[in-house]
Amino acid sequence: MQVSDAKRLRSLEEENRRLKKLLAEAMLDNAALKDIASGKF
Repeated sequence: MQVSDAKRLRSLEEENRRLKKLLAEAMLDNAALKDIASGKF
C-alpha cells in the first residue's frame, strides 16, 4: 500500500464515520417526530 493509498483510506474512513453519525441523528429525529405525531410523548 502506498502512502497516498493510506491517506485516501483514512479520508474515506473519516467521511464514513461522519456520514454514519449524520444518518443516526436523522433516524433519531425521524423517530422522535413519529412519536410526537402519534401522541406518544
